[in-house]
Amino acid sequence: MTLRLSDIAPDFEQDSSIGKIKFHEWIGDSWAVLFSHPADYTPVCTTELGMTAKLKSEFDKRNVKAIGLSIDPVEKHSGWIKDIEETQNCNIGFPIVADVDRKVATLYDMIHPNQSETMTVRSLFIIDPKKKVRLMITYPMSTGRNFEEILRVLDALQLTDNYSVATPANWKDGDDVIIPLTIQDEAVIKQKFPKGYEAPRPYLRITPQPNK
Repeated sequence: MTLRLSDIAPDFEQDSSIGKIKFHEWIGDSWAVLFSHPADYTPVCTTELGMTAKLKSEFDKRNVKAIGLSIDPVEKHSGWIKDIEETQNCNIGFPIVADVDRKVATLYDMIHPNQSETMTVRSLFIIDPKKKVRLMITYPMSTGRNFEEILRVLDALQLTDNYSVATPANWKDGDDVIIPLTIQDEAVIKQKFPKGYEAPRPYLRITPQPNK
């Protein structure tokens, strides 16, 4: 199965560090960040899970739930969580799925045989409250994720869902945005973007972020 953007994220029921999870039910009306790890007790993963825990307030502000995944069992997760909390000075307040049978890894195509026949690569999925996949990022097993980018993309997705805009390269919250080409009626543009816009080219219309 190949997942594509705007597909419904596959639902699953699986054990986790907080008990059995029914994924869609667990997401509820929130956004979700699902991210996989090659294995427990691995150094890069330890820093990533610690960073996720430290960013809880940032995820909360955006109505986002984080959930990790490893192919190791719950019992192993428990010991690893203690290590993460001690070495990264944090509290793991989110679940880690125990995907022992690789059911979730298969559904989300997290095992890439040319990297490893058995372990998941560093896949990350942003899923919206309608359970649609909005972003997919895959890192090699040796490279840690950039969590500033994950928060940036969440901001961009939520902004563009709520306002008729697109975001330019390297955009971050508060920067100017772009009026998409789907909006051509000047009366509509004036109504939606009362702050006005600049157009260095007819197809490139730049306007202040509407909710700032």
